[in-house]
Amino acid sequence: MSEQAEQMQAPRSFWLVASVSLIWNLIGVMNYLFTVTVSPQTLATMSEAQRVQYTDVPVFVTSCFAIAVFSGVLGSVFLLLRKALSVSLFLVSLVAIILQMSLGVLLTPMLAAQGPIALAFPVLLIACAVFFFWYARKVTAQGLLH
Repeated sequence: MSEQAEQMQAPRSFWLVASVSLIWNLIGVMNYLFTVTVSPQTLATMSEAQRVQYTDVPVFVTSCFAIAVFSGVLGSVFLLLRKALSVSLFLVSLVAIILQMSLGVLLTPMLAAQGPIALAFPVLLIACAVFFFWYARKVTAQGLLH
C-alpha cells in the first residue's frame, strides 16, 4: 500500500460515484433475491409470460446473475474502501452480466414475453457495469486506490 495513495484525498465526485455504485448493486442483489425466492402465490398472480421468466431460466443464467450482483457489491465496497481490488471485482461483475444478459436473451422467453423493449434494461445494466469498471480503473491509475 503506497503512502501517497493513503494520503491523497478523494474528491467528492469519487464518493458520489462509489456510493451510487453501491446503491445500484444493492438494488441488483434485492432483485436477485426476489427472483430466486419468488413465492408460488406471487407467481400465481403473474401472467403466463411473466411467470415463465422466473420458472424457465437455466441454472447457469441464474448463477451468472448471482456472480454479477455480489461481485458488483463487493467491488463497490472495495471502491469505498479505496482498494484497487475493486477493479477486478467490477470486471468479474461485467463479464457475468454480459453472460447473464446474452444467455438470458438467447435461452429464455424474455423477448417473447416483453418484446424488443426487453433489450433496453440489459443494455442499461451492461453500460453501468462498463462505467463502474472504467471508473475504478481510472481512479486506480490516478493513484486514488491502493
